[in-house]
Amino acid sequence: MSNILMIIPPERFRDEELFVTKEELEKFEHKITIASTKKGVCTGSRGGFAKSEYDINELSTDKFEVVIFVGGGGSKLLFKNIRANQIANEMNSKGKVVAAICLAPVILANAGVLKHKKATVAGTEAKTIEEKGAEYTGPGVTVDGNIVTANAPKQSRLFGQAIGKLLINRL
Repeated sequence: MSNILMIIPPERFRDEELFVTKEELEKFEHKITIASTKKGVCTGSRGGFAKSEYDINELSTDKFEVVIFVGGGGSKLLFKNIRANQIANEMNSKGKVVAAICLAPVILANAGVLKHKKATVAGTEAKTIEEKGAEYTGPGVTVDGNIVTANAPKQSRLFGQAIGKLLINRL
């Protein structure tokens, strides 16, 4: 069982990217912690709600083996967030699993985590991650070492499964 940190935007996170991914990871009995740029209730773009247990500015990455950045239109609020970039870098430098779905891989690209890595992202941001040194792989789920990316909400289940399998292989 791993401790997984899921970071969501405070508003307009993509519901299935949080809930379906989380559901898949809970099948592996992982412990999930949700954080955002604020504590409390965050709203999804499809009407869902999630409770953020931590403000990302207040948390340490030490107790987590995985960080997942959830996409949706609100994830643009995290693209250049200094703490989000630090978290991605801290986790990556420790060889921990760093994952992002939909628009959120831009956060990883801005943090420098995707440089020389194969990755995917929502098609509208393919050039963005390529400009930051990633090799864009197209639609689907991409795993490159400790980095897992997915391009769209419909990939949420496979995204969660890919992270779960990666964790099994690390035990």
